[in-house]
Amino acid sequence: MKWSLSQLKTYRETPLQFDEALDLKHSLMSRYPEIIDVKSVHATGLASYDKDNVLITAKIDAMLTLPSSRSLTPVDVPLAFQMTEYYVPQGTDLSRFDEETDTVIILPEDDILDFDVAVEDNILIHIPMHILSEAEQDGAPMPTGKGWEVLSEDDQALQAAELKTVDPRLAKLKNLFPDQEDKG
Repeated sequence: MKWSLSQLKTYRETPLQFDEALDLKHSLMSRYPEIIDVKSVHATGLASYDKDNVLITAKIDAMLTLPSSRSLTPVDVPLAFQMTEYYVPQGTDLSRFDEETDTVIILPEDDILDFDVAVEDNILIHIPMHILSEAEQDGAPMPTGKGWEVLSEDDQALQAAELKTVDPRLAKLKNLFPDQEDKG
């Protein structure tokens, strides 16, 4: 969805309401190659024009397929979030906007608002860093292979503690150089 600022001026009295399914699969997958599939992106919201500014508030629902962080198994990841953005023309005094708010202020190029790009940006920001399949969340064993295995943080801590214990046969060697303390 693209709008020009002049087009949105007609919505001074009543905001522009939208309820759209967006086709962002190709652009999202090209911007973030880890995405396996984009099943749906849906945006509902309002665009209102006031004092040469456009305020867009929207609720975004998306379903992405991403690889599991642990096993790379494809996992459907639902995203649902609210976004609020101000679009202001170039040269606008930005001091009237409160710096403490979560509202994003965008200066559109050529007075064109490309809402699809804004939705893409927000989807990419909301992708979780840690993704697990249902089986992995339910405690499925960690992946292993020929000569390797994935360890949980707890297993790694136990393994590190085991490595710190000294073999009793080698304990006498510690007295060989009494002037040197354990520097490890």
